[in-house]
Parts: sequence; structure tokens; C-alpha cells
Amino acid sequence: MSEGSYIKGKEKLLFKIYKVLLDSYGPQHWWPAETRYEVVVGAVLTQNTSWKNVEKAIRNLKNKDLIDEIKILNIDEDVLKALIKPAGFYNIKAKRLKNITKYIVENYKTTEDMARANKDVKELRKELLSIKGIGPETADSILLYALDKESFVIDAYTKRIFSRLNIINEKMSYDEIKKLFETNLPKDLQIYKEYHALIVEHAKRVCKKNPLCDNCPIKKVYICDGNYKR
Repeated sequence: MSEGSYIKGKEKLLFKIYKVLLDSYGPQHWWPAETRYEVVVGAVLTQNTSWKNVEKAIRNLKNKDLIDEIKILNIDEDVLKALIKPAGFYNIKAKRLKNITKYIVENYKTTEDMARANKDVKELRKELLSIKGIGPETADSILLYALDKESFVIDAYTKRIFSRLNIINEKMSYDEIKKLFETNLPKDLQIYKEYHALIVEHAKRVCKKNPLCDNCPIKKVYICDGNYKR
């Protein structure tokens, strides 16, 4: 089945699912961070780990007053590795955090300045993807939550939920799924932020690897056909 046939007829459905999730779980107010740069740090650290582990690593950095571009850029890499160890893959993540921080400092000075830059989302996304270790999901998380740019985030939870609903299929690429959401939702920053956060919440509570289908609020607007891999 082609990408086009998946998009066709989904205009109202994707928004209905958003409304049902919002009614069920309430506003999530993501991303939980005090500064834009803290979002960047979290987006890098959350790669391949749980948010609980990320919180431990960020707490270590905060205890040393290190949630700052210049301080992270200048800190000894081995010291940084030790501090972010709870997030896992700390050798790789320390390098990635250094890479993106170096880019921000050299090109914008701070993340706050980057958010204020007169550049459209496509240009900023291209820049982020050019940084070693920054893939589409991390780039979109930074764009949406750190820079307040309308760039929908696709993660494993999104793929799990919407493939089970037969709205997407496993052959669709990251960018195809992203296009589906952005084409069929209002272009609204808060909706993008809340929808992604609500998808995460729904996947954790109900649409788990072994789903609790009887508790699924999405049944109010759309029935899962049960044809999915657990």
C-alpha cells in the first residue's frame, strides 16, 4: 500500500486521536526542563534509554552547575562521561553532547540565540542533522521542544501505536511518517508538543509491548484490527 493511500482519509482521524488522548491523560506540558539548553542535553541523553535514567544524569550535571553551553564545551570529557553514566552509552553520548554544544556555541553562542535566529525549520533541521550523532528523532525533539519550531517528532512509540491502528506500515520511513502527521494535523506548536508527549504516555500506560487493549481510549474513535506484532 502506498504512502499516499495511507495519508488519504486520515485528515480528521489523526486529530480525533489527539483529542481522545488529551481528554484521557490531560496536558503533559513537555519537555520537562528549565532552559532550552537543558532540552538539548536531554534530547541527546535520552537516546536508547528511559527518561528515568536521563533524569539521574541531568541531576548529576545540575549538582555541578553544568547545564550551560560553555561549561559543557570546556569540561573534561572523562568527567562528563562519569556524570552522564546513568543515561547509558556514556562514551558515545559525551561525544555527541560535545559535538552539538560546539556547533551551537560556534554558530549561535547559546541555544537561546539559536531559537531566536531568523531561520526556518527546514534550514535548522538540516543543520542539526549535519552534526555527528544527531539523527532525525533527536533533531526534531530539539527543534520542537528547545527551539519552539513546528517539527513533529516520530519515535518508537509512535510507530508501535499507529502501526497497530493500521494507519502506518513498517515499510514507511521516518520522514514519511513525519510527513503524514504534519500534513494531516493543524500546524500548531502546542498540538505538536502535546501530541508527541501523549503518544509516549499512551504507550507507557496502555499500548505497551503487551497491550492493555480493553483500556484503550482510542477505541472511542477508531478500532484497532488486532493485526499487529506484540
